[in-house]
Amino acid sequence: MTTLQGRPNTALLVIDVQNDVMAEAHRPGPVVANIQALVEKARRTGTPVVWVQHSDDGLPKGSPGWEYVRELQRGDSEPLVHKSYGDSFEATDLEEVLAAAGVGRLVVAGAESDACVRSTIHGAFTRGYDVTLVGDAHTASDRSQWGAPPPEGVIAHTNLYWRFQRAPGRTAAVTNTHDVEFGS
Repeated sequence: MTTLQGRPNTALLVIDVQNDVMAEAHRPGPVVANIQALVEKARRTGTPVVWVQHSDDGLPKGSPGWEYVRELQRGDSEPLVHKSYGDSFEATDLEEVLAAAGVGRLVVAGAESDACVRSTIHGAFTRGYDVTLVGDAHTASDRSQWGAPPPEGVIAHTNLYWRFQRAPGRTAAVTNTHDVEFGS
C-alpha cells in the first residue's frame, strides 16, 4: 500500500551490523542468527538485500570495527550503502538503489534500535515506504547510565510504538523473523 507509484517490490534492509556496534549490543548472537535467516529467506525468494554501513569519527571507514560481523556476508550483487547519519536515507544513494529495484516496502533489521534503526524506519515511512520492523532482529546497546532504559526495554518499546504507526497510504508493522514473508 506504499504511496510510491510503480514500486511494488520488497527489500530487506540490514542496518549497521558491524563489529564495534555489535560488540556492545544486547544479545548479539540471536539477533545475528535471525538476520542470517532473513538474508537466506530473502535470497531464496529473489528479494533484494540492501546492506547499510555506518562510519563516523568513532567508527572509521575501513577499520576492523567498521566491518560487518563475519557471520553476515554480503553477496557481490547486493547493494552496499555507506552512511554517516542515523537515517540511512540522509546523504546516501539508498533512495536511488531502492527506486531502481522498484521497492516500495522495506523489511528492516539491524542496530541500533534507538538510533539508526529508529531513524531509518521513520525516514522510510515519511518518504512513502511501507515499513516492517523485524522485532527479534534488531538490538541496542546499554545506554542506561545516560538515562535510557535497559536495552531490552528499548527494543520492546521500539516494537510497541512501531506497531501503532499510521499514515495515509502507508503501513507500519512489526513481525518476528519466522513470520516474515517476502514478495511484492
